[in-house]
Amino acid sequence: MQLAVLARRIKQFPAWCLTKVIRCYQRFVSPLFRPTCRFYPSCSQYALTAVRKYGVIKGSWYAVCRICKCHPLHPGGVDFVPGTSPEQSKIAHEQS
Repeated sequence: MQLAVLARRIKQFPAWCLTKVIRCYQRFVSPLFRPTCRFYPSCSQYALTAVRKYGVIKGSWYAVCRICKCHPLHPGGVDFVPGTSPEQSKIAHEQS
């Protein structure tokens, strides 16, 4: 039984690390700049939700695609991670 728990933790470790990097960005880097994200939820919150839902590889892909849309020529708006509801995104935001 303990071997299964250890294997699961090892598998989740990359997502945990990436989540911590995003949280550090949100806490220490983001406050240094004025809010500029054109989307709700913010790009960093979107990345957190995507990594938690889909893992490091697919979640990172969704986050990169979202960040590429975040420029002055895109109108922005509400854009949730595919396969999540607004409630799931709100819960992920409250847990972080």
